[in-house]
Amino acid sequence: MSPLLWSVVLSLVSAVAYAGAAIVQERVAAVAGGPAYAPLRNPVWWGAVLLSGLGATLHVAALAYGPLSLVQPLGALTIVCALPMAALFAGRRAGRRAWHGAVMATAGLAGLLSVTGGGAGRVPGDGERWLLAGIAFGTVAGLFVLARLAGRSALRAVALAAGAGVAFGVASVFTKAVAEEWTAAAPFAEWGSALVLSALAVTGLLLSQASYRGAGLAAPLATVTVVNPVVAATVGLTLFGEGFRYGAAGAVAALVCGAVAAGGLVELTLDRLARTGAGSPAGADETDGTGGATGSDGDAAGPEVGERVDVGAVPGTRAHLEVEVRSRAVAGRS
Repeated sequence: MSPLLWSVVLSLVSAVAYAGAAIVQERVAAVAGGPAYAPLRNPVWWGAVLLSGLGATLHVAALAYGPLSLVQPLGALTIVCALPMAALFAGRRAGRRAWHGAVMATAGLAGLLSVTGGGAGRVPGDGERWLLAGIAFGTVAGLFVLARLAGRSALRAVALAAGAGVAFGVASVFTKAVAEEWTAAAPFAEWGSALVLSALAVTGLLLSQASYRGAGLAAPLATVTVVNPVVAATVGLTLFGEGFRYGAAGAVAALVCGAVAAGGLVELTLDRLARTGAGSPAGADETDGTGGATGSDGDAAGPEVGERVDVGAVPGTRAHLEVEVRSRAVAGRS
């Protein structure tokens, strides 16, 4: 098997692992309370961390066989894998608009993949790496502040997911640099870059976990999936000397594909805003009419027309406010 084919196979398996991790993260965010960024006491969350670690390991192996601008766009398949996996294993159905946005995002990155090509390239120097690290952490901090100021859960989630995508994308750049420079004769020569990529990876993990709080699966995952390879491929093109195929025509095609991918993200964000605006509580699971949960990305179940809710006082003295809710039929009481 050729090195290029190994790179593609490892990238595909990595995408499946990342998709499984995202599903578990979203489930933890939807059903568990506690810290939004690092639910350390939740064993299920640690399962997501292990899956992310497996995906990262396979991703690093793929980078060892193929160029950065080839491996990173293949991560777009994460969202394609995640939606059917969520429906199959967790009963989380995505709506038609969410699928449309996911397909747009994936098609845009697939087109970007078709016009990007890697060569031998070069490894950026220490000065370029530290400048890149400063820009990355500054961008992540700005997106974090934007998320804190956002009034809607969907917008907050997209901002946090974008920050995670930037962190993951630049971490991949440092991973590629460390892999290119590491030698057995001097195993700790790249400790500075290794420390930066570890900090970026942890930052991305924590921000991605928080992005799922009240926002479902599709929009945050698609944002991370698109921002991550776009950032990494951009850096690969500028710092590693990788380029587009077909010259200027390839560059124009890449811009068009990037716009398509961005349009897919907008579709997913609008889909989530429409769901929360229609009365679906942020972060709550919808029901399928029989008491079963369909998840925050499923078709939201509206209130029954023939029912109303009476709220009455709770008898007796209580130290804390309590509310008793009784559902009664509008046409009459039994």
